[in-house]
Amino acid sequence: MQYSSELIHTMRQALETVMASVPAHQSVFGLKAAVAECILNAAAHGQTSYDGLVTTASDQIQAIVAMLT
Repeated sequence: MQYSSELIHTMRQALETVMASVPAHQSVFGLKAAVAECILNAAAHGQTSYDGLVTTASDQIQAIVAMLT
């Protein structure tokens, strides 16, 4: 799937925002890649707003951390 440069920028901003909110004790190996994948999946399913991407990824943090530990 191809994304516009504007959407790529929005996804990167969302990723950085979500990662900045993760407490240090939850920052496990592979977390950033998994969060990025979550954001990509959301975008592929039509979620293209910054707020929507941040919310979607933030809602999945606990599940992602649990999966990676």
